[in-house]
Amino acid sequence: MNDQPASLSIPELQERIRAFRDERDWMQFHNHKDMAAALAIEASELQELFLWKNRGEVEEVAATRQERLREELADVAVYLLELADNLGIDLSEAILSKLAKNALKYPVEKAKGSNAKYTEL
Repeated sequence: MNDQPASLSIPELQERIRAFRDERDWMQFHNHKDMAAALAIEASELQELFLWKNRGEVEEVAATRQERLREELADVAVYLLELADNLGIDLSEAILSKLAKNALKYPVEKAKGSNAKYTEL
């Protein structure tokens, strides 16, 4: 798969994921509940790489486990993109909409440099 383009749009990625899934007749297993569970499980596998590590150890993992991190991030992204596709959600639009809502909750003048929740700003 080294002949793949370096960058694809979200719809192009979703089409590749859909083709991969459909070639294997896996849609029968990819209901919304199980896709959401798979997404959470893959996110947990990513989180596990950093679990119980101090800041220095986290940085070491980030520097030395790039291939594993890439694979776990890809797993999370694949399930996220497929779930959004299966639900008919335009992920680009959803992200832009959520950023706009967050901009209202976290105005720069109040939130810059702060990790406080919007209710505490």
